Amino acid sequence: MQEKTSKKRNPIFIIILVILVVGGSWYGYSKYRHSLAHEETDDAQISADISPVIPRISGYVSEVKVNDNKYVKKGDTLMILDDRDYRIKLQQAEAALANARSAAGTAKANTNAALANITTASSSIGTVDAQIEAAKVTLWRATQDFDRYANLIKDHSITQQQYEQALAAKQSAEKQVAILEEQKKQANSQTNAVREQSKAVSTQIDVAETVIQQKLADVEAAKLSLSYTVITAVNDGLVSKVNVQPGQFVQAGQSLFSVVHSDDKWVVANFKETQIDKMMEGQRVTIKVDAFPGHDFEARLASFSPATGSTFSLLPPDNATGNFVKVVQRLPVRIEFADQNDSLVKKLRPGMNVQVDVHIK
Repeated sequence: MQEKTSKKRNPIFIIILVILVVGGSWYGYSKYRHSLAHEETDDAQISADISPVIPRISGYVSEVKVNDNKYVKKGDTLMILDDRDYRIKLQQAEAALANARSAAGTAKANTNAALANITTASSSIGTVDAQIEAAKVTLWRATQDFDRYANLIKDHSITQQQYEQALAAKQSAEKQVAILEEQKKQANSQTNAVREQSKAVSTQIDVAETVIQQKLADVEAAKLSLSYTVITAVNDGLVSKVNVQPGQFVQAGQSLFSVVHSDDKWVVANFKETQIDKMMEGQRVTIKVDAFPGHDFEARLASFSPATGSTFSLLPPDNATGNFVKVVQRLPVRIEFADQNDSLVKKLRPGMNVQVDVHIK
């Protein structure tokens, strides 16, 4: 009985209990004090710009210039497609363009010939006009002679033969004037026909010029398609796993592999909606990366997402269906590193887990 009583009075247990209570209280108080000035979450990952390598045309892979995890610069060749089909299409487009230009040249030559015919017809009209004027003069003289002979025949001052010769000369002059006027009508009609033909040929020139523009566009399109057979990097970065082999057929728009841009990295932290009431853009942020446990990265809160993560999911929740269970939503927040040139920042990779501590005070 005395041994049991001595054990109960052993002060070691009481001391340990007091230490635990005091330590727990201090830890709880410090956490409480920390929570008043900080908001934390471990639902956060490293992010970066990732550009998928997507061919704009279909074709067989001729050559792959990169390997997994290779660093490339903007403009470096990543892959080459077989370009023989596209070279043939370019040659066909260039031949069609040459044919269209030849047709335009022919139309211009026809127009020039029509213009020359108009000039010739106009000259012939001028000649006929001069002949008509000369014929009218001849007719006037023959008419005057006939009138005199008509008076003289009444007095028998001239012979019947002389009278008939004057009459014949007058009638011949009248016929000549009529013939020349008819020739003028025909020349005018021919000139009008040539003018209409010239207008039609001019229209053919416009059509030929339009065809040339179309064929030029076809040539440019063929050149553009040919240039797409060489796939280049759009920015500096690291190549992901390359799942493409020479001889493989790829479709236009097919995602082949990706290039992770190395110039800029940031953190996307998913905070609960109950944590963001005191968070503001520009606040200081401390980041701990699981890959580098002994290093704290300095950053700042850059922006808030316009909607919660569930809103952008493949099947967003519809709370009007009748089966509503309130779930605390998370809002993505973008956090940017203070020093992108930090050697450890350059070692970070998209998808790495981090712990974020926002200093709200």
